[in-house]
Amino acid sequence: MKSLEELYSRAMELKNKGMSDKEISTELHLSVNTITWLLSKDLKGSRISDTKIGWRSIGVFGNRIEKIAEIMSDIVTEEVPDDEFTSIMGITINGIPYATMMSDLLERELIVYRPHPSRKEGLFSSNFAGVSGKKIVIVDDVISTGETMKRTIDDVRNKGGEVSLCVVLVSKLSTDEINGVRVRSLIRATMVG
Repeated sequence: MKSLEELYSRAMELKNKGMSDKEISTELHLSVNTITWLLSKDLKGSRISDTKIGWRSIGVFGNRIEKIAEIMSDIVTEEVPDDEFTSIMGITINGIPYATMMSDLLERELIVYRPHPSRKEGLFSSNFAGVSGKKIVIVDDVISTGETMKRTIDDVRNKGGEVSLCVVLVSKLSTDEINGVRVRSLIRATMVG
């Protein structure tokens, strides 16, 4: 997106298709707060500070995703002892490609999680490994406010799993921990000035 007006137009297009603010924020790689502000304000009104994260250059080719998954896997082996994780879990939709490749690289089972935008509890796909009794590394693309990751960690714990580490491509957080779980990112996006 080159301008605020284009971002507004894209957000409005998605809103008119019936997407929630949370779904739009995921699609546009912006925080929910930014999307809510964008859709409820005059573009000349007060501005909110945020950073758009777009990684399409990586996402268009599987071999590029694989290279990033190799880096993420290296971080996992650096951070978590081999016997302290049994599974890799991808958060839909953008965490799944990384988690799938990491599952293969690290020879661990794959779990897929879908957060629900309006309900408190998300869903674990029954087509993949279960959560109960597992030690899990959670994988996603971007952490903005941390709300999705917090809910994901809570849902894993509520289903009898344990979270060993969270790994993301980009973190917009000012902290390295969510709900007592270490967060590692390849890139940290921080507002300065």
